[in-house]
Amino acid sequence: MPVIVSNIVSLDGFYEGPDGHPMDLNMDAAFDAYNLERIRAAGSVLLGRRSFEMFSGYWPGVADAPEDPDNRALSPTNREMSRIYNALPKVVVSDSYVVPTENPWHDTTSVVARVDVADRVTQEQTRGAGDVVVFGSRTLSLLAEGLVDELHLMVSPGTLGRGTPLFSGAHDLALRGSRRFDDSDNVLLCYAVRA
Repeated sequence: MPVIVSNIVSLDGFYEGPDGHPMDLNMDAAFDAYNLERIRAAGSVLLGRRSFEMFSGYWPGVADAPEDPDNRALSPTNREMSRIYNALPKVVVSDSYVVPTENPWHDTTSVVARVDVADRVTQEQTRGAGDVVVFGSRTLSLLAEGLVDELHLMVSPGTLGRGTPLFSGAHDLALRGSRRFDDSDNVLLCYAVRA
């Protein structure tokens, strides 16, 4: 099973704005639908501590939140994403983080030290339950260690000028495909990571 990094990025290469938050990017209905595709194919999700804290504070309640037709965050797509995400095994890469017992994802989450991440990724791949998906993380260490098979980059139609760059070094990538979406200015670029 492949390790797939799925991220949104600005046209000038930033995955977070200057405030350290990704909400400066065009997270529209096409972005939501593609994330649902990825999580449907996932056997587990690999996250950094910051992403885990942000996602576990948001996604668990979406599935059963009260109806609000004016709130796109509560769309059927996002409700399904929430249900799948809640049940899926999650792995947090951290040398010190402990998942609080009150965290809604406590029982479906394990923490692995950075030094052990390669072994854990191999375990997740050999389980054969589905892709190992990485959402919303910079993943430079995973790339440097040769642990990423594919990058799926949703390119947001704008520049940020500054923020956190997705890459800080050179990587050899091969384009595997691209996709445009109806009613969206986002473009998906899928790359294989060359050995």
